Amino acid sequence: MIEILKNNYRKARSSYQKLKFYYSVNWTKTLCFNFKKFPLSIAKKLPVFFYGKVKFASITGKIEIKGEIKKGMIGFGQRYEMNTLHKGIAEINILGTLVFKGHVQFGKDYFIYIGENGYCEFGHMASLASNAKLICMERIVLGNYARFGSESQIMDTNFHQMIDTQTGKKFKMTDPILIGNYNYAASRVTVMQNTKTPDYCTIASNSLCNTDYTSFGSNVLIGGIPAKFIKDSVSRDWEGEKTALDDYLIV
Repeated sequence: MIEILKNNYRKARSSYQKLKFYYSVNWTKTLCFNFKKFPLSIAKKLPVFFYGKVKFASITGKIEIKGEIKKGMIGFGQRYEMNTLHKGIAEINILGTLVFKGHVQFGKDYFIYIGENGYCEFGHMASLASNAKLICMERIVLGNYARFGSESQIMDTNFHQMIDTQTGKKFKMTDPILIGNYNYAASRVTVMQNTKTPDYCTIASNSLCNTDYTSFGSNVLIGGIPAKFIKDSVSRDWEGEKTALDDYLIV
C-alpha cells in the first residue's frame, strides 16, 4: 500500500512539474518566433522557447540553428537561477544574423540587439544570465560553455565616434569579440570590443575586458578594471559539473 502511494505521489509530482513548466512558457511569442523565422520542418519542432514577457522590437534578421534540432533547445528567459521573478523588461532586436550551435540559455530580463551588419554566434551551452545585455554591431562569438553571470554586458561598440583631438583621426567604433570555450564570467562583467579570451578562462566579478588575453594561456583567472592576469592553473570544474549542468539546463 505504501509503495502504491509513493508511486502515485511521484506521478502526481511529475505531472505538476510538467504543468508548471508549460505554464511558464510564453506560447504566443514562442509560436510567433518559431513559425516566422524557420521553415515549417524546423518550426514545428519549436526549438526556441520564450519564458515570461518579452518585447520583439524587431526579428527581421536571420536566425540559424546549426546542429540537431530539438524542442526548447534555446531558452529566452529560462529560469535556471536562484531568483524566480521576471521584471517583464526582456527585449530582443535582431536585424543582423544570430546563430546558435546547440543548446543556449538566456536568463530573465535580457536585452539582445544585433545590428544590420552584425553577426552573433552562441556555442553549445553558452548562456547569459538575468539582466544581461548583448549589443552586436560587428561580430561577437561565444564558444561552447561560455557562461556569463547576471548583469553582465557584452558590447562590440563604443556607440559614439571618438577622435584624436590633435590629428583629427577618427577611431574605429567597432571591433570583434571572441570568447573561448569553457569560459566562466561571474556577475557584472563587461566585455568591450577587441576582447579575445582563451579556452578555460575565468573572469572575476565586476571586471572590464577590452583586449586580447589569449597570450596568458588556458586555465587562467583574469579580473579588474581593466582586466589583467591574476592567477594560472585555475578553472571551473567543468568535468565535474557538466552532467549536472546538462541535466538541469537542457529542456
